[in-house]
Amino acid sequence: GSAKLKSFTPDSSIVSDVIPSPNSGERNNGREPDMILLHYTGMLDPDDAIEKLCTAGSEVSAHYIVLEDGRIVQSVPEAKRAWHAGQSSWAGEEDVNSCSIGIEISNRGHDWGYPDFPLRQIAAVIALCRGIILRRNVPNHRVLAHSDVAPARKKDPGEKFPWHSLANSGVGHWVQPAAIIRAETLKLG
Repeated sequence: GSAKLKSFTPDSSIVSDVIPSPNSGERNNGREPDMILLHYTGMLDPDDAIEKLCTAGSEVSAHYIVLEDGRIVQSVPEAKRAWHAGQSSWAGEEDVNSCSIGIEISNRGHDWGYPDFPLRQIAAVIALCRGIILRRNVPNHRVLAHSDVAPARKKDPGEKFPWHSLANSGVGHWVQPAAIIRAETLKLG
C-alpha cells in the first residue's frame, strides 16, 4: 500500500474527516489565500473522487470535499497550496492555486446526468465558506466558480449551483438578472 500520510488538525470545526492528500505544496511567494474556488467532482462515485483527490500521481487535490449528505472531508491544510484550478487566471493572477482555497462538491456533473445539489450539501458548503471567509478575510467577489477562472475549459459547478442561496447567506456575490426589454438599438446609419 501507499505510505500513510501524517494527519493534520482540520482548519474548520465542521470537518468530519481528514484524509491527507500528497498532492499539495507551498503557496508561491508566501501568498495568503483570499479566494474560494468552488468545483464539482464530475465523477459517478464520491469515494472514487476522494481517492483520486488523495492519491499520489493523480496531480489533483482540493482543500475540502463536500459530500451529498453534508459531510466535509479536508485533505489539504488551508496554509498549503492544493492543485485544483489548473490552467486558470483571475484579475491578473495566473497562479490561482496559490491565492485560493479549493472546495470540491460531490456531484456527477454534466457528463453523468448532472443532478441537483441536495440542500444538506449546499448548507454544508455555506457553513464551510462562512468560516473560511472569516478566517481568511475573503471578499465576497472572490468566491468563484471553476468556470469563472477557466471558462474555455470548465463549466463547474454549473447552472444548477444555487449561487443566490449562498449570497443570501452572506457567501459570494449574486446580482439579480435584469429583465430584457425592447429598446432602441444601435443600427447602421
